[in-house]
Amino acid sequence: MRTVYLDHAATTPTDPRVVAAMQPYFGEEFGNPSALYALGRRSKDAIDLARGGVAAVLGCGSDEITFTSGGTESDNLAIQGVARAYESKGKHLVTTNIEHHAVQNTVKALEKQGWSATYVRADGDGLIDPRDIAAALTPETTLVSVMYANNEIGTVLPTREIAKAVRDWKKEKNRGLLDPPFLHTDACQAVGYCEVDVRKLGVDLLTANGSKIYGPKGVGILYHRRGIRIEPVIFGGGQESRLRSGTENTAAIVGLAKALEIAAAEREAESSRLTPLRDKLTAGIMGRIPKVVINGHLVKRLPNNVNVSILDIEGEAALLYLDARGISAATGSACDSASLDPSHVILALGRPYEYAHASVRFTLGRSTTEEDIDYVLDVLPEIVAKLRSISPVNLQFDGRGDQTIRKAFVDLGRPHWESNRSESRTASGRIP
Repeated sequence: MRTVYLDHAATTPTDPRVVAAMQPYFGEEFGNPSALYALGRRSKDAIDLARGGVAAVLGCGSDEITFTSGGTESDNLAIQGVARAYESKGKHLVTTNIEHHAVQNTVKALEKQGWSATYVRADGDGLIDPRDIAAALTPETTLVSVMYANNEIGTVLPTREIAKAVRDWKKEKNRGLLDPPFLHTDACQAVGYCEVDVRKLGVDLLTANGSKIYGPKGVGILYHRRGIRIEPVIFGGGQESRLRSGTENTAAIVGLAKALEIAAAEREAESSRLTPLRDKLTAGIMGRIPKVVINGHLVKRLPNNVNVSILDIEGEAALLYLDARGISAATGSACDSASLDPSHVILALGRPYEYAHASVRFTLGRSTTEEDIDYVLDVLPEIVAKLRSISPVNLQFDGRGDQTIRKAFVDLGRPHWESNRSESRTASGRIP
């Protein structure tokens, strides 16, 4: 049976070049980087070299890079670390309603501990208006966290413009570069497809990890602008400049640096290769299967992301049928794969509950070929037809309902099943 892996947003296979770079640190170069003898010093030198390589790609200084166990820890260190370091300046945070759970749940945890937060709403394409970020800022705001590219729908957010909006607000308030609020971006999905030079982006903190860029799992990066204070969230021996204690994972750090180097070098070529494959898959699904809605911005999106709601089916059921035919895909985010909760990102676009449960995400990668896309387009319509034949759901759909849906569910600011019936009417009657 043909095997087609289309879940690269969840994780990627480790590049053989990365494995080769890591190999010595599983065996002969096993020393603890904190040790004073030669074996340990060689491990420390390898980490220092990797840190310099990461800094070169991100356009920053080596001392502005901290290695962690992954994107989730980096998000936690950025958000909790800055919030606690600057709580005397204020206890207000700004984020969005489409963030990864590593950001949203960290902010919610801080809310339970006395912080307040504003969740800026995305529009129907998953974009955030920089003016809305600026409007949410208060004198007590210490951190803004807005992702670079969404992990579910692939929309690329206007990070530079958001950074400028935050800087302009600070100038108006006579605040300097090292005064809060600071801007953090989760760039785990963007690395490998978007510009990640932090000076050009204008961000103060940036998160990335290895598993999304053909590097090892269990290792991540936090860039933090020199001079910004961060309180650690893990305590111990004081490694990583006392920001992240614990014996460093030398092999994983070396592998991450190599993976980032490769991703930066091949970014433009790979994006150019994947974009037409993405568009072929999108057009094929829309052309061969009725009652399909594309989620995310049609143009401002990652070159490898296709997210659609295929109405009248359950996304989870589609995944099982696809898997039986050798195709790996996803519904919602990778972190929600064991949950039956609808995607909070799809709901944030103003889509109803049924659209969220019907969402399927295909994310392409280095191994994806045109033959893979053809195979999916041959298999998927048959699966959808079978699932619809046994589905009790048959939603009315004329392809023109997006604006009505957005009006009903985005503007009211809550899911449709919580909306008051009297508020959920349009001029022509009930919302379909």
